[in-house]
Amino acid sequence: MTRPTARVLALLEILQAGGTRTVGELAARLAVDERTVRRYVAHLADLDVPVESVRGRYGGVRLVPGRRVPPLMFTDEEALAVLLGLVSARRAGLVTTSVVAVESAAAKLRRVLPVPLAHRLDAVLQAIRFTGEPLQPTAPGTGVLIELAEAVRDARALVLHYTDSRGSGTARTVHPYGIVAHAGRWYLTAADPADGEVRAFRVDRVDRVDAAEPGTVVVPAGLDRAAAVLAAIAGAPRRHTVSLLVDGAADHVRTLFPPGLATVDEHGPDRVRVLIRAERLDWVPRLLAGIDRPFWIEGPEELRPLVRGLAQRVAAAADGRPPSYPCA
Repeated sequence: MTRPTARVLALLEILQAGGTRTVGELAARLAVDERTVRRYVAHLADLDVPVESVRGRYGGVRLVPGRRVPPLMFTDEEALAVLLGLVSARRAGLVTTSVVAVESAAAKLRRVLPVPLAHRLDAVLQAIRFTGEPLQPTAPGTGVLIELAEAVRDARALVLHYTDSRGSGTARTVHPYGIVAHAGRWYLTAADPADGEVRAFRVDRVDRVDAAEPGTVVVPAGLDRAAAVLAAIAGAPRRHTVSLLVDGAADHVRTLFPPGLATVDEHGPDRVRVLIRAERLDWVPRLLAGIDRPFWIEGPEELRPLVRGLAQRVAAAADGRPPSYPCA
């Protein structure tokens, strides 16, 4: 893209931010003289962009209020960033609407781009490949997500009409702290004003949002919203609770487990207790095999034979002995 064209687009970007800009201000921001700014304004008008000059003491240049700005204009890098963002969000499961809507948005973007640029971007999209299957999204309602985000921004309490993992519906008042994306899902991190506990709510399980009693939500100083969500996920009740004692510093031991899977707490000098909550135990021995520190299983008892079985198979593989099978 030529430099003058890039500056015309930069002028349009400045004007789209709203308000009236003086020619002198625009000249300074674009690093050109005022005569060149007027030429750029005329060029926008030739493209049917609704731009006008305002006379008077507070005059300048602005977009006509209430008018949409055709056409949609992106630089090559901007167009690629938008399209790849849509594709990547879909692959990661982080869509807030249906997959059809994502595909439709990408198609509309391609249709309004200049043909040469659209053709080049199609080549990129056809050429790229991903190493894994896309995550199945659990898309929350767009309206719900926006309402939650506005409540976070405005520090307002909410009443969530929520369906939990067991299918039970509840209505609860919460103090929203933030929204976090994790493993293809969106979570609201919020405090229960009754006990002050910070919890995580899956946004796709929020059926409706109502306003709570007026009041300002105060976010605790230094709160790590993402860490709060991961801790809430790790602490959620499951059928089994695996308890381990691990020798090592807590910061290091935390790195041995996927985010949101385990809680790690100090348990004496250079030793920690790790709690892993799981619906099934069959995958836990493989996870424990990756611990690079001495550790002990406190429970449950059902886990011990599973770990012994894995240890025997690994030992047999190391000795080069083929597995033995019972005779038919």
